[in-house]
Amino acid sequence: MPNMNGHEAARRIRAVDRDYIKRVPIVAMFANAFADDIQNSKNAGMNDHITKPIDINALSRVLQTYIK
Repeated sequence: MPNMNGHEAARRIRAVDRDYIKRVPIVAMFANAFADDIQNSKNAGMNDHITKPIDINALSRVLQTYIK
């Protein structure tokens, strides 16, 4: 994204004053996999964090958590 990163985008989405927006799942997909990177994603309002390269099984598990 040219003007903001994923963390800032998540913060802005979570700041919208609508209940349904606060329930929209946001899953981070970053190359960074350290514990502090995962915590930064959660602090920004993301629900989950997966790492690159993508593990299809991990991605499927995360998506199944939020698909109803």
